Amino acid sequence: MKLETTVAGVKFKNPVIVASGTFGFGREYNKFYDVSLLGGIVSKGITLKPRLGNPPVRIAETPSGMLNSVGLQNPGVEAFIEHELPFMLSLNTVIIANAAGSCESDYVELVKILSGTKIDMIELNISCPNVRAGGMSFGVKPESVEQIVRAVRKVCKKPLIVKLTPNVSNIAENALAAERAGADAISLINTVTGMAVDFKKRRPVLKVGHGGLSGPCVKPIALKMVYDCYKAVKIPIIGMGGIMTGEDVGEFLLCGASAVEVGSANIFDPYAALNIVNELTTLLERDKIQSVQSLIGGLTVE
Repeated sequence: MKLETTVAGVKFKNPVIVASGTFGFGREYNKFYDVSLLGGIVSKGITLKPRLGNPPVRIAETPSGMLNSVGLQNPGVEAFIEHELPFMLSLNTVIIANAAGSCESDYVELVKILSGTKIDMIELNISCPNVRAGGMSFGVKPESVEQIVRAVRKVCKKPLIVKLTPNVSNIAENALAAERAGADAISLINTVTGMAVDFKKRRPVLKVGHGGLSGPCVKPIALKMVYDCYKAVKIPIIGMGGIMTGEDVGEFLLCGASAVEVGSANIFDPYAALNIVNELTTLLERDKIQSVQSLIGGLTVE
């Protein structure tokens, strides 16, 4: 069975990548199993300067999913390059840096720095609040998507993945905007905005009130949005949202994804991503499917 796939000219040994914010920098999970068995690792979201993130409570379990408002806690790009990246580069897998910011100049400077390293790809997190636009996410409107991607593209020397938010009226329009501005690939979906309430305390469960919903509960939304974007753009897609099994991976491939990212499942089970790779292999063997490539975009819609 051929598990290999290619995204924006980068070859992955299999289509299972671990998502930003759910796998740290790989150190902790590498104690459970050899993470080089995965297709790729996306780093925790990196910013120019260190961030402490939001105060607790910042993670809450919900039916068939979880809410998080971690707030991009990270050591900053300098510490990432000095202390974390050498370990990540020692792994025999594709390394993707997730870049986040609060204004255009932050993104540009950050991507310029990351482009000078040996990472394989950059994933641009445009779900961050734009402090110069009243806190509205960069990824909400096609115009702002195109503007930030075009600015970053000028300094980005690595294949550029743009991570799209689902909290929009038409995600395909934003995918097209990213493509026009020079994105080499898109990844979707980021978390869906949600809230959990503590009835007894009459307060939100999360300290900041709301957060990002992920897990199996968002998979139907994610599949539809991946399919919509596949019909709209020519650049490759990395799908994510509630992936828990090898069959889930197959569903995203059928909807048009060339690879997937596994997120919340890593928190529920540290072996999740490896199990999914093994389940996908078994699935291909069972159905006599010679290559994951043959599944991409293979959904039949009457």
